[in-house]
Amino acid sequence: MNVVRSTTYYKPKPIQNDDTIVMNEIREIYQQWPLYGYRRMLVELRKMGSLINHKRLQRLLVCAGIKAIYPGKKTTVRNPEHKVFPYLLRGLHIEQPNQVWQVDITYIKMRYGFVYLVCLIDVFSRKIMGWELSTFLDTASCLEALHKALKRGKPGIINSDQGCQFTSAAWIDCLTINNIFISMDGKGRWADNVYIERLWRSIKYENVFLHSFDTVEQARNCLSDYINFYNQRRPHQVLNYHTPDEVYKLGRIPTKQELFESFRLQNILSQEVTIIPKFV
Repeated sequence: MNVVRSTTYYKPKPIQNDDTIVMNEIREIYQQWPLYGYRRMLVELRKMGSLINHKRLQRLLVCAGIKAIYPGKKTTVRNPEHKVFPYLLRGLHIEQPNQVWQVDITYIKMRYGFVYLVCLIDVFSRKIMGWELSTFLDTASCLEALHKALKRGKPGIINSDQGCQFTSAAWIDCLTINNIFISMDGKGRWADNVYIERLWRSIKYENVFLHSFDTVEQARNCLSDYINFYNQRRPHQVLNYHTPDEVYKLGRIPTKQELFESFRLQNILSQEVTIIPKFV
């Protein structure tokens, strides 16, 4: 019948909206839900009947200058106008509690968004001296954690990165008033603050990644329980399996033999409990 097979099976594609119409729809979605990234926005566009792919959507978002609003994961933002202090820990032998503290900020992912955790840790004992959880990446939460920590002790040196929170006038003034020396990591030198970086790994893998937080209060309560466990009950290999609280109070790191001897004495005492006879 002289009919071409390709013509018979051909199904015309629906006519796509032009870029102007799609960009207007994108702006409407962005005005209503500015937190939507390109994936969620693509779903909304397809609900509205715009059959476009993610590559075209990303191109139109760039053209329109539209970007989702969300908290960033970068916690170290340097202010070039602030003074940077030298690193004081190179070659320093840390041999007692409150000789050196380290401070840092990390983000905690929640079901919707992020919160920011500030901690100060005593390098010798690994004890968490003070902490604060905040929805804002600001100096106020850092100062709140510092004030809590100073109620438990006072360090000779506090080391931090070059983030604007730790180079701010409020932070520097607080340390200066308390006669605390200020030390800062070199640029890009995360290893200079390695002890608290190791703390973040413990907190996230042993606590945060095992839970899903819906509210800030849930995250705060869960972190509070873990930090108490970390300080009071969690044995540390580098501390010969003693807890940070024990080492902080003793002012030294006991040997493993002392640990096992304490267990032996506890067993002896428990076996020598005298049963008082009951007289009728």
